[in-house]
Amino acid sequence: MLLTGITCVLGAIAAGTVAASAPPDWLLSPPHTTSRVLVNAASHEISLDNGLLRRTFRIAPNFGTVGYKNLTTGVELIRSVKPEATIEMGGKRYEVGGLKGQPEHAYIEPAWLDSMSTDPGAFQFDGYTTGIPVARFAWKQVRYHNSNLAWPPHGVSLTIKFRPPDAVRATYPGLIVSVSYELYDGIPALCKWISIHNGSPHSITIDRFENEILALVEEEPCVETWIGNRKPPIHIQSDYAFCGGTIASSDQTTHWDPDPEFTSQINYELKAPVTLVSRPPIGPDAMVSPGESFDTFHTFELLYGGDDRERRGLELRRFQQTIAPWTSENPIIMHLRYSDSKSIRSAVDQCAAVGFEMIILTFGSGFEPDSQDPAYIARMKADVDYAHSKGIEIGGYTLTGSRDAGPGNNVVANNVVNPKTGKKGAVFGQSPCLASSWSDGYYSRMLSFIQSTGIDIIEDDGSYPGDLCESTAHAHHRGLDDSQWNQWRTITGFYQKLRASGVYINAPDYYFLAGSNKCAMGYRETNWSLPRDRQVILGRQNIFDGTWEKTSSMGWMFVPLVEYQGGGAAATLEPLAEHLDAYEAHLAQNFASGVQACYRGPRLYDTEKTKVVVKKWVDFYKKHRQILDSDIIHVRRPDGRDLDCILHVNPNLPERGLAVIYNPTDSPIKSTMKLPLYYTGLRKAAILTERDGTKRKALNLDRGYNIEVAVTVPAHGLTWYVITE
Repeated sequence: MLLTGITCVLGAIAAGTVAASAPPDWLLSPPHTTSRVLVNAASHEISLDNGLLRRTFRIAPNFGTVGYKNLTTGVELIRSVKPEATIEMGGKRYEVGGLKGQPEHAYIEPAWLDSMSTDPGAFQFDGYTTGIPVARFAWKQVRYHNSNLAWPPHGVSLTIKFRPPDAVRATYPGLIVSVSYELYDGIPALCKWISIHNGSPHSITIDRFENEILALVEEEPCVETWIGNRKPPIHIQSDYAFCGGTIASSDQTTHWDPDPEFTSQINYELKAPVTLVSRPPIGPDAMVSPGESFDTFHTFELLYGGDDRERRGLELRRFQQTIAPWTSENPIIMHLRYSDSKSIRSAVDQCAAVGFEMIILTFGSGFEPDSQDPAYIARMKADVDYAHSKGIEIGGYTLTGSRDAGPGNNVVANNVVNPKTGKKGAVFGQSPCLASSWSDGYYSRMLSFIQSTGIDIIEDDGSYPGDLCESTAHAHHRGLDDSQWNQWRTITGFYQKLRASGVYINAPDYYFLAGSNKCAMGYRETNWSLPRDRQVILGRQNIFDGTWEKTSSMGWMFVPLVEYQGGGAAATLEPLAEHLDAYEAHLAQNFASGVQACYRGPRLYDTEKTKVVVKKWVDFYKKHRQILDSDIIHVRRPDGRDLDCILHVNPNLPERGLAVIYNPTDSPIKSTMKLPLYYTGLRKAAILTERDGTKRKALNLDRGYNIEVAVTVPAHGLTWYVITE
């Protein structure tokens, strides 16, 4: 066994002796223990341990997970030893690792492990190496972000080498399968994936794979049909995600399967979903030529510390920023309605005057980022240079999907059922197949345009939606089974090139783990054609609801400065000076939540008075940027009938918190607002300063780390409190 890259802890480490006492709350301060690989030679075990979780593997007679413990809560998740992965080649499924002979699958007794055996038809443990996490792709950091976020995340890695069973080795000599893990410092989270190297003289086709299989304890057993029951306290997702703007809607790989070996379960039909598996829905049907390697997608895992929705949201958001730290970039964005030079330069001047930081030449503006016209490219470069001279980043919109790519290049899905509609065809109607030759020219032109003009952002709409394509004539896939995989590789490869060059990426699907920066916070587009007062309340609800899963920097909101999808004068902010109350309400709630909106129109202000209002809220955001970009506590959801409130918290800043309280009613409200301050890190008292004033108020925290604040909020207004120690 070869140990490289880190210092391992060797010797007989008795189970349960590491991190015997519960660590401090990792959401407030990192634990003292960094990530380690622990080797227990006496019990033939290796563990990944960072003081918050411990995943323990048996290495004899084969390799398998025998423990997965949350060291904060003491919860053990594993009840049965399963293969570490499976691979299907040539129509035959092979297990990778695993142990056989467990007498009971509801729990594991350590004494059983010594008598368990290996399946000779499975891939066998053949050694391991250790190291540190490696960046999945490059990230050029060119704009403001949370500087505490490392890339790649700090931690340790463990790679397990497996040798093929005899029958496979006879056909494919030199075939090597590796399973890799990365454990991250300061968070109960890890990553896992499979690598397959074909050292044989023959091509290999990987029909299917499963890169995670966890036999988990039952959280809420049920005798009858299993409907909506509680799952164990673990979150799992992968970077093979598309066709949705949330983790759940874009999740293609997480499956809860029954376990036929678990015959003592109380479910009468033995169909309780108690085995968590990560696998693609189809394929990949990937051909691996001699000398080449194939890597699966990455599966990311987070152990939850409790049932509380707020805490789980905080843990999930911290998790996202750990494994995709570029999502902390949060530029202030204008969506410019026109892309001629005069409009661009006027907007640049306005953005510079009020402190906006980025311009997106929006849909319908005439922007053409795949143009090859030398005159157009030269003109755009001059406009980009002008924007850069004023400190403004600029780029624009492209439509990748929902378009005609020409004969022979569109998705062919005559017999494929669309999972969204239940009908045959592509997800969004006619769309290009990104594994056709069309994509070669399209992405080549886009990259050339970016390099030639120096644009800073691409807003990619209709991005690859998970289409299956039946064509057997496209350049980069052979048929149905490999079409989804190869289209995903195409678009994520493009995004990763943009990430490496520092180009900001807006995309409507959940491509964060593949390199994108932002998707919608969660709203219905036609709602922006409703009357202005309704837009304001709905927008605040969208922010409140959208930030359970996303950090404030991960989602965009929308402000229709000009008419958008109808609605007429009642829905329109232009002329801005005539509707300054509604405009300011949008500015206030977006900047005070740390959620940047797309302000879509030809200008940001039309009078000096309007300019003053815009700049006021930009200045407010920049003054408190660190705390406004920090975690959000959801105090009270907007309902249009009483005060609503969000609370920003960060125990590592001088401004420990910033509470924003809104009054949506026609009358002023005097009330008492309870603010939960646990996640500020304050324990005894808090100092409150209202609306950046000079008067300070000291309040003692109760035993639940709350304070009660007497507030007065004007009709259709807001107030805020900065909270310090």
